Amino acid sequence: MSLFLTRRSFVLAAPFIMAGCASSQRIPSPSVGKRQVPQYYLDMYAAVETEPFPIPAPDLTKIDPKYYRQEVAYQGLEPAGTVVVDTRQRFLFLLLGEQQALRYGIGVGKAGLEFEGTGVIQYKREWPRWTPTQDMIAREPERYGPLAGGMEPGPTNPLGARALYLFKNGVDTLYRIHGTSEDWSIGRSISSGCIRLLNQDIIDLHRRVANGTRVVVLQEHTTPTA
Repeated sequence: MSLFLTRRSFVLAAPFIMAGCASSQRIPSPSVGKRQVPQYYLDMYAAVETEPFPIPAPDLTKIDPKYYRQEVAYQGLEPAGTVVVDTRQRFLFLLLGEQQALRYGIGVGKAGLEFEGTGVIQYKREWPRWTPTQDMIAREPERYGPLAGGMEPGPTNPLGARALYLFKNGVDTLYRIHGTSEDWSIGRSISSGCIRLLNQDIIDLHRRVANGTRVVVLQEHTTPTA
């Protein structure tokens, strides 16, 4: 079935990061006054208990509402089905056609600023393993040395519930789009890692994209098209 045949009814209802993606430091949650979150979004980001590991509901009061998953107008030349990562605005767009896109809020780590241009999702993984880079192991051998062989999937794994692996010309860029349970990091620049979405959002995106999906990564100096 085409992704877009039932887009209007499916878009919001259905429920990239170096190989060593991780937060190297904990950043306290910003002080945000408690506010009312519409039930629509509370339902969208409800806890998930049907996965191999439980996924708690994020605290949506820690996240600017513009970073909640939503359908938006999008002006651009990329065809429907393309994923556009706008690191400056902290958004990821899945283009739906008819000048519309599904927009997700993202957190952008240092590694997320090290690739620009076009690649493809070579493959995707559910509850992926994570392996720290050699630089991370050399910098903090006591912390990362024991994980040199990889970290098993689970709630504390830095890649979260899903990961999409970006390749260019058949070569792994080491750029990942992945999940996170660190709700405070969405919409922010973080010290390490690449492109992170809330676990509920990466599960949703993972369902919608196929291997071979084209990905365009825009950086700070790139003129946004949305």
